Amino acid sequence: MSEQLIMGNEAIALGAIKAGVKMVCGYPGTPSTEVLETIAKNNKGNIHVEWSVNEKAALEVGAGAAYAGARTLVTMKQVGLNVAADPLMSLNYVGIKGGMVILVADDPGPISSQTEQDTRHFAQFAKMMVFDPSSPKEAYLMIQDAFEYSEKYGEPVFMRPTTRICHGYQTVEISGEAEDRPVEGFVKDSEKWVIFPKMSYANHIKLEKKLTEIAEDFSTYRFNTVSGSGTKGIITGGVSYEYVKEAVGERQDIKIFKAATANPFPEKLALEFLEGLDSVLAVEELDPVLEREITYVCGKYGKSVKVYGKLTGNTVNAGENTADKVSESIAEFLGEEKPAVSGASDDIEAPVLPERPPVLCPGCPHRASFYAVKKAMEGKKTRYCGDIGCYTLGNAAPLDMVDTCLCMGAGLTMAQGFAHAEEDVYSFGFIGDSTFFASGMTGVVNAVYNQANITIVLLDNSTTAMTGHQPHPGTGKTMMGDIVRCVDPETVLRGMGVRTVVKADPLDLENSIEIIKKIAEEKGVKAVIFKSPCIAVTKPAQREVINENLCINCRKCIKELGCPAIVLRDGKVFIEKSMCFGCGICETVCPVNAISKEGGDRK
Repeated sequence: MSEQLIMGNEAIALGAIKAGVKMVCGYPGTPSTEVLETIAKNNKGNIHVEWSVNEKAALEVGAGAAYAGARTLVTMKQVGLNVAADPLMSLNYVGIKGGMVILVADDPGPISSQTEQDTRHFAQFAKMMVFDPSSPKEAYLMIQDAFEYSEKYGEPVFMRPTTRICHGYQTVEISGEAEDRPVEGFVKDSEKWVIFPKMSYANHIKLEKKLTEIAEDFSTYRFNTVSGSGTKGIITGGVSYEYVKEAVGERQDIKIFKAATANPFPEKLALEFLEGLDSVLAVEELDPVLEREITYVCGKYGKSVKVYGKLTGNTVNAGENTADKVSESIAEFLGEEKPAVSGASDDIEAPVLPERPPVLCPGCPHRASFYAVKKAMEGKKTRYCGDIGCYTLGNAAPLDMVDTCLCMGAGLTMAQGFAHAEEDVYSFGFIGDSTFFASGMTGVVNAVYNQANITIVLLDNSTTAMTGHQPHPGTGKTMMGDIVRCVDPETVLRGMGVRTVVKADPLDLENSIEIIKKIAEEKGVKAVIFKSPCIAVTKPAQREVINENLCINCRKCIKELGCPAIVLRDGKVFIEKSMCFGCGICETVCPVNAISKEGGDRK
């Protein structure tokens, strides 16, 4: 045994290895990404680890392995679960053989997501078990339990850590060697593994019976606990439990129900908790799942207990909880004075933190790509459909080049909607290389088949940049460390029927502008691949400097590019050397040639 200070995602990964996981697949998405990466880092060669092309593919790959008897872990973030929903809703009816944990990291805030959706609802919708850890230490043990419950009942299960569990650190006791669990292999049985309506009906009945049994089982689960006494109670779960414990301290006059499994709800333990109470406060992140469950139990068993929470306006109904928010809600619930804000002092006023809106990195090739399209299409009626990735940041001023952003892959398909609805517009769909493989190819086929008049702009920076530079089919490397043949986007586009496909270096700005001008006038589906590596995975080129003798302080480089490396110092334009990557776009934009490479010739 050893004690290690580790991140929650690392704890989950090491717990899965300890449990004998044999297949790990997923799609990168904050805050879940480090789980799969940690398993790959600690893989002794007996675990297959892959970044699948998207979450649907990952779940289906995992299902195949689980049917064969392998313990399987599938990782994603909450919006990725939407992509995986199709196979998921059938999988829970069919069941599994080897334990299967679907780790879905929720993102209250949201900090890095399009939505604040709550996976506990999905668990109810899909009729699945869900485990909600309250700390990294608990997560390490809980994922091992999750595999056991999955195999015990022959069903896939959710594990739902939230951002502060995923990225929080704690000292965790890592124990023993990984379980050596041989894979028994698939046993052919079409009545079990081939889903048909008649079988689904029969399995639905069985599943409902299982859920009743599991709810009873969960009432004695080690992480579902009731502590304290008194007439007032708090029901909570996940990281909110830690906030509640911090607020309550050593007090024993408040009854606390930690519900680590929101579905199926441990009703028997809930009744024990409600005994002797006159009121309950539900403290949870995102939606009032526990609040509704405890309210239902009160009604079902005729308990005259008043329940407070999000539905009554006593706790916040959006965003993530904090220790201070929870302390205030509990104080109000108890009719006590609100506690002072953590770290606050009467004689010290905290400074106002500067706002730091997200922007494209200095030297990012996407800035050049957007700028080229913007200059090429000046004065024309255009629609710029964006997508999920670093390039979403093209919406920021002064570029202002993202008119829409809905979900992964929607940039290409929404562009088609505009093109069909407004025949007088130039419609562009922007998409990154990783997103293209994940969910963009279907949209391309749809455009070709339905004869849409759009321009596809594929921003190829040779990595999955926003989530931490993971490989994808176009990079030629797998998470198993294998060097494989790259899947070439140009070949794929041509194979799907796009007749005009042009490659360009966006940092060659004048050429890029001319290419866009020409290709935008063509009818039908056409594509430009702007290929230039992400600056985070390449060494910086010779940096840019400003010749003060030539600079007229017009600030065009600032107004048109918005590069964080170009700043004002003492009222004059200055390039911050530590931030510049030498992309050279500012050289092209400068009207008086005052910008050049450091150490190079100056005009």
